[in-house]
Amino acid sequence: MGMLKTFWHRLGSPPWMYGIARPWMWGFGVLAAVLIPAGLIWGLFIAPPDYQQSDAFRIIYVHVPTAILAQSCYLMIGIAGFVHLVWRMKLADVVLQEALVIGASLTALALITGSVWGRPMWGTWWEWDARTTSMLILLFLYFGIYALREAIPRPDSRARASALLAVVGLINIPIIKYSVEWWRTLHQPSTFSMVEQPKMPAEMYLPLLVLVLGFYAFMGAVLLARIRVELLNRESGSSWAQAEARRLLSS
Repeated sequence: MGMLKTFWHRLGSPPWMYGIARPWMWGFGVLAAVLIPAGLIWGLFIAPPDYQQSDAFRIIYVHVPTAILAQSCYLMIGIAGFVHLVWRMKLADVVLQEALVIGASLTALALITGSVWGRPMWGTWWEWDARTTSMLILLFLYFGIYALREAIPRPDSRARASALLAVVGLINIPIIKYSVEWWRTLHQPSTFSMVEQPKMPAEMYLPLLVLVLGFYAFMGAVLLARIRVELLNRESGSSWAQAEARRLLSS
């Protein structure tokens, strides 16, 4: 308990977070560089075609990881918003800010790949299906938080307002998750389940799992890199940030 409390207090220290993020950033980056190419080659060229969808099913190797990460990224943003509202931790606002672009990009890519998949499966590029509609709402939430931050000049007010909207928007995550079960929908059930065995054979499921892990590692590396840059920007007047800037310029 004492170690957890110490770690929690250290999270409020920008220089500590800046330093600890570097090895994790490189570790996630190396992991992503290994897993993503391996998963793509395995899924796109080695895995057998689906008996119903043929090779068209292979879009899932991009669509499913991006859809999962889009929701995970917003969940992280909502938690960061809650932490900022309750404990006024400045690092939480940094995480919220830097995860916005990543999450919006992943959501847009999930919607695009879903449309590409839906064209041969449903006969249309877009259907106002419960799952696709709730994912579109997720994209609007990302855009809305970003626009709100741009519209408010005062940093403290901007952080509180965006944190509140992020927390309120968390209600959409379970709607996305369970929309297929709650409403009659064209979208197939979730590919991953914690309580059921995969319905796909292992040679089709395993490359998807590798890609999900690889995309998580990629998101972690990019997010930590963006956090480090933003910490330097926000702490530019401090001695540690100036020393780090001089070190980076001289290297």
